[in-house]
Amino acid sequence: MSAAFDARLGPAAVAPVKPHLDRPLDIRLALILLAVLALGLFYMAYSIRSDLSASGGGPTTILPFLLLGVALLIALGFEFVNGFHDTANAVATVIYTHALPAQIAVVWSGCWNLLGVLASTGAVAFGIVSLLPVELILQVGSSAGYAMVFALLIAAIIWNLGTWWLGIPASSSHTLIGSIVGVGVANALVNGKDGTSGVDWDQVTKVGEALLFSPLFGFTLSALLLLIMKAVIRVPELYTAPTTNKPPSPWIRGLLILTCTLVSFFHGSNDGQKGMGLIMLILIGVAPTAYALNRAPPEGHAAQFIASAHAASKIVEAHGAGYNVIGDPRPAVTDYVHAHHIAEGTYPSLAVLVKDISDSVEQYGSVARTPLDKVQNLRNDMYLASEAFRVLAKDKENELTAEEKGQIADFKKQLDSATKFIPLWVKICVAIALGLGTMVGWKRIVVTVGEKIGKTHLTYGQGAAAELIAAATIGAADGFGLPVSTTHVLSSGVAGTMVANGSGMQWSTIRSIAMAWVLTLPAAMIMSGALFLIFRQIF
Repeated sequence: MSAAFDARLGPAAVAPVKPHLDRPLDIRLALILLAVLALGLFYMAYSIRSDLSASGGGPTTILPFLLLGVALLIALGFEFVNGFHDTANAVATVIYTHALPAQIAVVWSGCWNLLGVLASTGAVAFGIVSLLPVELILQVGSSAGYAMVFALLIAAIIWNLGTWWLGIPASSSHTLIGSIVGVGVANALVNGKDGTSGVDWDQVTKVGEALLFSPLFGFTLSALLLLIMKAVIRVPELYTAPTTNKPPSPWIRGLLILTCTLVSFFHGSNDGQKGMGLIMLILIGVAPTAYALNRAPPEGHAAQFIASAHAASKIVEAHGAGYNVIGDPRPAVTDYVHAHHIAEGTYPSLAVLVKDISDSVEQYGSVARTPLDKVQNLRNDMYLASEAFRVLAKDKENELTAEEKGQIADFKKQLDSATKFIPLWVKICVAIALGLGTMVGWKRIVVTVGEKIGKTHLTYGQGAAAELIAAATIGAADGFGLPVSTTHVLSSGVAGTMVANGSGMQWSTIRSIAMAWVLTLPAAMIMSGALFLIFRQIF
């Protein structure tokens, strides 16, 4: 191209400048990260010891503590890998638009991931846990429970590391859910059941729809937002690629840093919860006296719980009138949770279970005063009843009035407040793992998002549009308690802005991302199922 032609085109003809990504990690920062890691592990050990002392009981041999330590390290390892695998998407735009230097961007993102985890509600955490087979959750402290936790976490870590090594933006959420489904199917087959009976497919479908539609929203809405921005904000600089190493104008730089901050925060609040739920399962299995029931319930919880239990008991007793339960009511309730079909024994069995729970809490005076030897059984009964009411609320055959549904929902809320809680120290340790992971190993995915999705360099406006939509999508999913993939939402958002900008796509990268999207579920299922069968023989 001639110089005259370059001059005619003006600044747009100047080649975009890529960021410097090869600067080594500052030794001082590395020492700080190691110190934070050491303090986090010490804090975790101290918190567990304090909780066990406060509960008045715990494992009496060294083996459970060893298994607990290994399981917690693997769970935190998953969150660490999740940090550099997924959050690299959040920093790609600020790095490739020179809004922030790479090293500062990843530290900034890591800190906001940490804050996002601490601010999370826990709804996503237990939404993930509810995908697991009920019988494995109820016996999480058994050999099958350990096999479940180790299998699904190790399978998820292996797949995440593999896709990261290849620089392919794949979804940690997809991976974890595939691992859970694989364990559920393998467990059903081991117990002589149909493989499809090992998973709550309604819940899997609900989560799967969130994972399927969120990248479509990301692509479409990012493209629309960029077109709207071009029509409303007529500032040419916003729609150009950086031509020097200097940061853009202060307001554009502020916009890009803000969008990076929002994506990082909401990523922490959503993705950080996935490890929390699994860590709570581990703690419940190894140390039920301290973690099976919430020993710090809200003020007046006992009175509200008992009143709500009596109301729910009357409802299910009325619908089960004419039938008697002989023996243990739990198998019939478990069968209902699996089959989602109301049988003759469903309502009367559920009524007996609710009455047993209510009588226990009334006898002890509160959930917190449950005797140590009764904690695990009461927790299992509460969890089973909560899951049964969750299924019943959506069951078209339930014949419940709106008022009855409201009373049952209130009792389910009381059950969940007693069994589905996350101690602050768990949030802090997950936050540290996710935050530190964000600051390590980010380069491979950043290069893919920044250079290999579109045929032209990312502009300031494209980066802002993709990240605004990603933050909004993840934040909305967090509010509904649904897991979504930061990777898929943001990478599809960048692709949408490339299409809207007329930049063209690098189809080899798009095919790789699509192939990873298609293969993640079956690959994770196969790996976790195989590992579950292996670990069942070991534990």
